[in-house]
Amino acid sequence: MARFLKDRSNAKGAVPGSLVLIGRQKMEQSEIQFITYDKEELHEETVDSIATARQNFKAGKVNWVNIYGLHDLEMIKKLGEGFKLPSLLLEDILNTDQPPKYENGEHYDAFIMKILLQEKDGYRIRAEQLTLILGENYVLTLQEQRAHFFEGVRERIRKSKGRIRVSGNDYLAYVLMDALVDNYSMLIENIGRQVEDIEDRLFKTMDSKIVEEIYRFKTELNFTRKAVRPMREFMASLLRAEDTFFKEKNIAYLKDLNDMVVQCSEAVEMYNNMTSDQLNIYNSNMSNRMNEVMKTLTIFASIFIPLTFIAGIYGMNFEYIPELKFKYGYLVFWIIISILGGGLLIYFKRKKWL
Repeated sequence: MARFLKDRSNAKGAVPGSLVLIGRQKMEQSEIQFITYDKEELHEETVDSIATARQNFKAGKVNWVNIYGLHDLEMIKKLGEGFKLPSLLLEDILNTDQPPKYENGEHYDAFIMKILLQEKDGYRIRAEQLTLILGENYVLTLQEQRAHFFEGVRERIRKSKGRIRVSGNDYLAYVLMDALVDNYSMLIENIGRQVEDIEDRLFKTMDSKIVEEIYRFKTELNFTRKAVRPMREFMASLLRAEDTFFKEKNIAYLKDLNDMVVQCSEAVEMYNNMTSDQLNIYNSNMSNRMNEVMKTLTIFASIFIPLTFIAGIYGMNFEYIPELKFKYGYLVFWIIISILGGGLLIYFKRKKWL
């Protein structure tokens, strides 16, 4: 299955704003988790509908609704109705191939991002879509399937670590985005270590398997860039926006997050360039080795050409060749051959061709 562009046949001919899932259904049944908290209290439960989650909202508290599974179109429709989300945004939520984007709506700030996860083989990276919507008194997150990606954030809420329990919805949105970017940083760092290891091995061996590794890492870096690069653009748009739902006191955290995104984006570009340089180095080394082989063969051919010429003359079948009757002709032949061959070897060495 193609990773860079997903099958859109389901949406063919659909009008803009139609609710069509682009991608695979990854859960049999969608799940809705609801958390509401403040400094003093915490309530956490799994609810059966969007309406139930809305009814459990507490004024003055942080209300976080997390949805696993995007295939339930009726639930997505009710989500849009309950939170006054436009149909075009719902369409983007269901399009799991949607590039990362930021949308500043009248009642919300919406962020569509990618969760990047590395497979056990250490090479292949898979992406899952994450939608985060920040409103006046709520945070919505939608994921393709059940995962423990934000379990660390939930633990911070449960154990009241840091200032998360005394801050608002916008701070929770920042913490969730920060967890995503931290994951980018660790994943890119892991790939970077392996790319740098290839560079060290490249000068010690010319094993053709190295080229396969370089191409595999280059593919994964391009896939990672598809997720990270647009975030750099939408973070810049978020910081320029004047009417977001992020409070002024938390803008400093967003600026720090933007710095991390820039670092991740630049690291991806740097390692991608390194893989290109490594391919060039490998090809250059192979070309140099081939040139060395050809030079050696050419030198030996240059030595043996005059020797072969002399041997060819005296190997002809003419009836009368004066030197053939000479008593010491064979010895003289070898002396001439040795002097000529040795002289050419000395000449080539002085020219540093050998």
